Amino acid sequence: MVHHAASRRHFLQLAAGASALPWVASCASAGPAETLEGETPGSHEVRAIGQPMPRGVRLPDTPPQPRSADSVGFAVIGLGGYALHQMMPRFTRSRRAHIAALVSGNAEKAATIGAAYGVPEDARYSYDSFDEIAADDRIEAVYIVLPTGLHAEWAEKAFAAGKHVLCEKPMAMDPAECQRMIDASERAGRKLMIAYRCHFEPYNLRAMELMREDAVGDIRLIRTDQHYNAGPATPATNWRLSRALGGRGPLEDYGIYGVQSALYLSGEMPKLIGARAFQPAGDPRFTEIAAYVGTMMQFPSGAVAQLSTSYDAAGSNRALVRGVGGTLTMDPATNYDGIEMSLRTGGATEDFQLGDSTVQFAAQLDHLADAIRDGTQIKTPGEMGLRDIRLMTAIYTAAAENRLIAMNPDGTMKA
Repeated sequence: MVHHAASRRHFLQLAAGASALPWVASCASAGPAETLEGETPGSHEVRAIGQPMPRGVRLPDTPPQPRSADSVGFAVIGLGGYALHQMMPRFTRSRRAHIAALVSGNAEKAATIGAAYGVPEDARYSYDSFDEIAADDRIEAVYIVLPTGLHAEWAEKAFAAGKHVLCEKPMAMDPAECQRMIDASERAGRKLMIAYRCHFEPYNLRAMELMREDAVGDIRLIRTDQHYNAGPATPATNWRLSRALGGRGPLEDYGIYGVQSALYLSGEMPKLIGARAFQPAGDPRFTEIAAYVGTMMQFPSGAVAQLSTSYDAAGSNRALVRGVGGTLTMDPATNYDGIEMSLRTGGATEDFQLGDSTVQFAAQLDHLADAIRDGTQIKTPGEMGLRDIRLMTAIYTAAAENRLIAMNPDGTMKA
């Protein structure tokens, strides 16, 4: 079962006009998805606006118990589906992190959630009052759970307030925004971590170990598939379909798991990238973005990765590594839970039973808390987020120009 639902973090509105994808020749210009009073259609300005309570949310029956003295207090920015269904309930399993504040544009929703999670009234901030967190010593870190188009702005605000930042992936819309976030982190002397949860998930961690141990021998092929059907929607009703809020297609949102898998399973950076993108005509979901992106990466070792991702196909979340001595299969590969993994070598198959995958959520919170308290090195820093956005920029360039792109080791394109 694929848990990557289209409703995740679906709580902001586009406050701008739409645009066509310049790299798809068949795309016709799109009209404005939604504009707000006083804003010019086509300006692409976006802002955070509080949304109603997501469906199916289960709030705690009683507020969480008090935390340890060295627990790091987080302000959660954005009370959408992913925050409420996945991350916030897992704070109770963290040994060193707790919810200290909420930030939302919907005061009624914030009050309901705040009461359930034991967040005091004076720690429930709006987007307009966010800057006041600078004087709130209960807050040491900020967790940004906003659509991608707002990550850079709110990370910079958080660093200006003197707080550490855990930012959802993808890091930002383009490499320049990523660099702005890194620079703001360095100026403030605060930590920046990107929420790549699979680096804290037992099955994916074991898969990385197996590849470092040459469990399948020299790798020849990596294949990943991340697909789901977005269902009836438009850029105005689903931020993932908005170019200004979500990016250029499924690659940034769901396909980023495939990009990450290709890198951490191969242990390499690609030297060549090729790609294709598809945008169906007449589909109101895809007036601004691609429906499908397929990518080929060639690594210095000779290994090849084939990645596919779509918002318009039956659900799939798989990874496969084929080497000269065996095959590793993960299906599903990067879900919130229920991951299955097997290793086939020499005619024998080993099925792995590695426990509860949902530990990944609390583990990443504790990882940042450890970095704040103990100065430990962050495994998924802003530089990793920047690297991946550079790679995705190259993927879209390869699709637009119908050519192979030669790559530098840092993820930038060779001149």
